[in-house]
Amino acid sequence: MNLPSHAPAGRILAVASGKGGVGKTVLAAALAQAFSSKGERLLLIDGDLGMANIDVQLGLQPDADLAAVMSGQVLLEDACIPVLGGPAKPGGFDVISGRSGSGGLAGLRPDAVNRLAAACATIALSYERAILDLAAGADDSTLRLAMAADDVLIVINDEPTSLTDAYAFVKRLRIRDESAAPLVVVNNAPTLNKAREAYGAFRKTCQSFLGFAPALAGLVSRDEHVPLAIRAQSPLSLRSPDCDAMKDIACLAAGLAAGREAA
Repeated sequence: MNLPSHAPAGRILAVASGKGGVGKTVLAAALAQAFSSKGERLLLIDGDLGMANIDVQLGLQPDADLAAVMSGQVLLEDACIPVLGGPAKPGGFDVISGRSGSGGLAGLRPDAVNRLAAACATIALSYERAILDLAAGADDSTLRLAMAADDVLIVINDEPTSLTDAYAFVKRLRIRDESAAPLVVVNNAPTLNKAREAYGAFRKTCQSFLGFAPALAGLVSRDEHVPLAIRAQSPLSLRSPDCDAMKDIACLAAGLAAGREAA
């Protein structure tokens, strides 16, 4: 991986998945806390233009969101709200929410998506790192936002549909930008062997058909505390900071920050 040993101002990490239901948003939020707990000033942006839900998962009630920004009612920076005490405290970060469950931004014109991508890049300069939680799938808007990021993390699990849909995302991304080199995290892994089998199959497919072997950024264990946190609408890092999944996510964040591939 060609990642810096620390995050320069404005570095954007996009978190993507080929399909829904792989735990992408929970992972993005937990990564935000993991980075910020190490002192990084961090912004988490809900970039799911169709079915945003970061606010629901974190138990937030924002006064403004991306829909208000795109309609010209507020500036992007005015839609930021602090989570876990705010970015000035360890573990705190800022969030820009989407319009939860409305689908209201799903039909944005390409020029509007371009403006949103540019705005995200600009506001990210006020932070050491921004995490952009993308919509599942590989539609044009999602790919455009992914291309605005410095690094793309593709979330997979051991389900065949997860692997095939993630491959479709990587294929479409590299058609647009042949230098794109998304990293892989295997989430909700039942066992270490299952996780490595899933990554191995995905890597082999990408190598065979795209001539590109994506690097493994990390593995996150299946953990009963994750669905409990979702149902409680509470950050996993706050509800169960010492659970196995959160420990794995902390290791993932450390590896991403240091530019290390998973062992």
